[in-house]
Amino acid sequence: MSSLIGDITTHGSTPVLERLVQFAGQRHRLIAHNIANMDTPDFRPLDVSTRGFQAALAKAVEERRARTGGAHGELRLESTEEVLVTGRGLSLRPRTPSGNILYHDRNNRDLERLMQNLAENTMMFRAATDLLRRENDLIRTAISQRL
Repeated sequence: MSSLIGDITTHGSTPVLERLVQFAGQRHRLIAHNIANMDTPDFRPLDVSTRGFQAALAKAVEERRARTGGAHGELRLESTEEVLVTGRGLSLRPRTPSGNILYHDRNNRDLERLMQNLAENTMMFRAATDLLRRENDLIRTAISQRL
């Protein structure tokens, strides 16, 4: 039975979507922290590269395809400088993004950029959770044999 469950949880886009949801959830906390502290003197906002994570995720998907010949099997996502992969979870190691203006209170902030990051991250999270929910609904339907 455990092999059946393992096959179900490593099949299709489920592992990819799980990692994407984990990344977006962690990044959402980071962006919210930046917004909450944007008026704090000496505060420097932190962020991680979405492009870097997406490149690592794409590499893991291609490696899985090459290894198994399809969209099944374990997704071996490797850690990057900003994203530490641990078991089935992710941990972010954010950096201070460059390019912002340093204000007189030594704060490095850009409200428009923070809100854009929040909106983009929210859309990524919602899309991934909707797709993951649909996959889980299909599995639930198949298990209950209500096709």
